[in-house]
Amino acid sequence: MDYHVNSDNRPYKNETDLIINAAIEVHRNLGAGFLEIVYKDALCIEMDGRGYFYEREKRYSVYYKDVLLPHSFYADFIIFDTVILEIKAKSGIANEDLAQTINYLKCSDCRVGLVLNFGKPTLEIRRVVF
Repeated sequence: MDYHVNSDNRPYKNETDLIINAAIEVHRNLGAGFLEIVYKDALCIEMDGRGYFYEREKRYSVYYKDVLLPHSFYADFIIFDTVILEIKAKSGIANEDLAQTINYLKCSDCRVGLVLNFGKPTLEIRRVVF
């Protein structure tokens, strides 16, 4: 399977722009330095206020060779039923964060993931298309 990070291939551009704008508002108000959970809580308030449909900590099963594995994963957010959103609050987005998001996309019906890092003075944004 092929994937692109920050590609010109931009499915769900309108949806991701709306999500990013909400995250920018959260970052503008809180700044850097809080734990991830604080940004997740604030994003819920922001998305509720904007009327965005989302699910927080959505559970996905993982299969290996058609066998259901005993452990699942939980995506931070699924927004508009189309975009997986992963929240970070650290010095930078690592390759492991992008790989994690790609794996989440593999297990879901979503094609687009956003990794947003609130841990820097400016919101760091990575878009992943699978």
